[in-house]
Amino acid sequence: MISTILLIAFYLFTPLIIIYSCQKQSFLRRLGAVLVAYAVGLAAGVSGLLPENSKEIQEIITTITIPLALPLLLFSSDIKSWTRLAGSTTISLIIALFAVVISVVVGFFMFRGDDIQELWKVGGLLIGVYTGGTPNLAALKIMLDVDNDTYLITHAYDMIISAGYFFFLITIGQKVFGFILPAFKTGIKNIDKNVLADMSQNHMWGLFERKNRKPMLISLLLSISIFGIAGSTTFFISENSQMIVVILLITSLGIILSLIPGVNKLDNTFEAGMYLILVFSIVVASMVDISEIISASSTIFYYVFLVIFGSLILQVLLSSVFRIDTDTVIITSTALICSPPFVPAVAGAIKNKEIIVSGLTVGIIGYAIGNYLGVIIAELLHSL
Repeated sequence: MISTILLIAFYLFTPLIIIYSCQKQSFLRRLGAVLVAYAVGLAAGVSGLLPENSKEIQEIITTITIPLALPLLLFSSDIKSWTRLAGSTTISLIIALFAVVISVVVGFFMFRGDDIQELWKVGGLLIGVYTGGTPNLAALKIMLDVDNDTYLITHAYDMIISAGYFFFLITIGQKVFGFILPAFKTGIKNIDKNVLADMSQNHMWGLFERKNRKPMLISLLLSISIFGIAGSTTFFISENSQMIVVILLITSLGIILSLIPGVNKLDNTFEAGMYLILVFSIVVASMVDISEIISASSTIFYYVFLVIFGSLILQVLLSSVFRIDTDTVIITSTALICSPPFVPAVAGAIKNKEIIVSGLTVGIIGYAIGNYLGVIIAELLHSL
C-alpha cells in the first residue's frame, strides 16, 4: 500500500520539480519540459526501484491523464480567429496539411515491408504530431492502442530530427526558400505587443499562484465532466471503437466549450493541460523496456525523417505554384511540425514578427484537428 502511494506521488509531483527546474535553468528550458519528463521516466524505469504492482497504476494514470488534458488544452483556443486568417496563410495551411498526409502515406508504402509491425499506427502518430503536437501524439497513442516502446521510439526520433529541422529553419531556411518563393510583403504597421509575447518562455509556474486556484478548479471540473460524458458512451459502443469515440468526443466538446467566453477566458487552462501531459510522459517512459529502444529498427527513424523533410520540400514546391511567400511557408511549417511554442522563436530568427499571429492560429488549428486527421489516416492505412 505504501509503495503504491509513493509511486502515485512520484508521478504526480515530479512534474512540479521539472517545471520549477525548467523555470530556473536555461539549459533545461531549452531542452523543454516534455523531453526532461521522458528522461526522468526512463531513469525511473531502468532503476529497478518501481514496485511490482506498478503496471496497474501506470495504466490507470495513462488512461486518465490524456482525456483530462485535452479539454484543458482546447478551452483557451480562439476558434473565431480561424476565420480571420489571411488568404495566403489559409492556402499555406491547406498545402502544409496535404504535404504531411502525402508524406505519411508515401512513407507507409515505402517501409511497410520492413520489420515494423502495425506501421499504420506509426503513420497515425506522425499525422497527429505534425499537424498538432505532443498532446495529439499522446491522444493517438491511446486511440490506436500503440505499444509503449513504439510510441517512445517514435517520439524520440521525432525530437531528434525536429531539432535538425528547426536549426535549418532559423539559420538558412529563409535564404534557401527565397530562391523559389517570393519575399514577404509587409501589411501591418502596428502590432499588438501582447500578441508578440514569446510563447517559447515557460509560464507554467503560474499554475501555482493563489489567484489561479479558482479558475483551475473550475476548468478541472469542466474537464472531468467532459470525460464523464464521453466515457458514458462506452456502455453502447463496441470495445474496438471505444477509445477512438471517447477521445474524439472529448476533443469536440472541448472545442465547443471554448466558444463560451467564460470558459475561454479561464486562466492557465493550457498550462494545466500541459502539466497532465508531463505526468503522462513520465509514466509512459517509465513503462518502456530500454533494451527494446537500444535494438529498435531504424525504419521508424527513416519514416520520421521522410515525413518531416519530405513534407517540407513538397510544401515549398506547391507553395511556389500558388505564389505563397517564404516567411508564410516557414511559419506555417513551424506551427505544424514543431507546434505553436516555436512560432515566436522562428519569427524572431527570420526577423518578421508580423507572422506570429497567423503562425499561432495555424498551430491552434493543428491542435484541434490533429486527433481527427490522425485516426482517419491511420484507419485508411490499415485498410490498404
